[in-house]
This record gives sequence, C-alpha cells and structure tokens, in this order.
Amino acid sequence: MASDLIVEDQKLMGDTQQYRRVRLLVKKLNRERKKQAKKIDILCNDLIAAQREFINRLNAISFAAHFYESMIGITDLGKLLYTASKLIKDELPDANVTFFLRQADSFELHMFESSKPITFEKNRLENRFGAELVENICRSKKVCTLDDMFAMGLEYSLIELSKVSAVTIPLGELGQSLGFILIYRSSDNQLAAHELTRVCVITRGLSRAIQAYQVLLRSAD
Repeated sequence: MASDLIVEDQKLMGDTQQYRRVRLLVKKLNRERKKQAKKIDILCNDLIAAQREFINRLNAISFAAHFYESMIGITDLGKLLYTASKLIKDELPDANVTFFLRQADSFELHMFESSKPITFEKNRLENRFGAELVENICRSKKVCTLDDMFAMGLEYSLIELSKVSAVTIPLGELGQSLGFILIYRSSDNQLAAHELTRVCVITRGLSRAIQAYQVLLRSAD
C-alpha cells in the first residue's frame, strides 16, 4: 500500500515537472514568435520606406527630365521664368511661385499668377519682401522656412503667418547668389518635403540658364 503511494507521488512529481517544462517551452516559443513578428514588422516598414523613397527619387528624376526638356531653346528670361513657374505649379498644386532675382543694388520680382491663388488680395506674401529681407535671404544661400524669413525681417502678423505654408529656395551658381524662388500656399495644404526636393533638383540647371541669359544681356549692352 505504501509503495503504491510512493509510486503515485513520483508519478505526480514527474507529471508536474513535465508540465513545467512544457510551460517553459511554450513561453520560450511565444517570446521567439514575438521577436520574429517584430523583426518582420521592422523589415516590412523598412521595405515600404525604401520603396516610397525610391518612387520619390524616380518622380524627382522624371520631373527634372521634363523640366530641362521644356527649357531647351528658350532664350528670353521672361519666358524662361514663366515656363519654370508653370512646371513647378504643375508639380505643386495650388502653389504660388515668385522669382526674386538679385541685382547690383536692388532686385527684380517675377510673379506669375496661380490658377487658384490663396486669397491674400493686396496683402500677398511677396509684397512684404523688401530689399533688406531679399538680401538677407540671398546671403543665407539655403532653403528658408517662414521662421527663417521672420527672423530675417519679414513683417507679417502671426495670424497671417498661420495661414501660409512657405519656403524660399536659393538660386545660384559657383557660390554666387542669383536670387531665390518663393513658394507658398495655404497652410491647409502644407508644402511637403518630397515636393520641395523635386524643386531643389532643378534649381542648379535653372540657375545656369538665368546666369547665361544675364551674361548675354550684359554683353549685348
């Protein structure tokens, strides 16, 4: 009788140990499964991000190719800037595009109306750009945000600024500033980084075309 109890106890102990080993094994498998699931999620996210970046680069290359093809044969500065403005607006819907070209002691403003301009009427953003602000932006030789422009002397109320998404993109060649492009639209449709990247891709070629025209104009004088 006692021996039967001992055998029974040993069997119970063996079952308990086996049960614990099974539980530990299941826990270990669950941990490994969660680790694998995280790795798969990270890999999938990386693949999606890489694919998105690849598509953005292809779109930028396509835009640049179309842009430069459209520039071929244009020798008039006004037509050059009008064509550039139209192509940029096609790429950035509802955006306003204004060119500020640096002169010896002033600047030229070239503005072409958007088909859907944001409603600033007489208080348009470009009307607030004085000679000092233009010069400060030109000297910065970088993409400037509204905060940068405000710090450089842009006089615009905070309420007005909150309605706008805007940047300036430098134009220049060999370290020389030729001016910049002001791009802005309603803050309801913020300018996206990939959109601005596409514009930045074509500024070098556009700068060379502008500089070539200016050299040609000076030689003619």
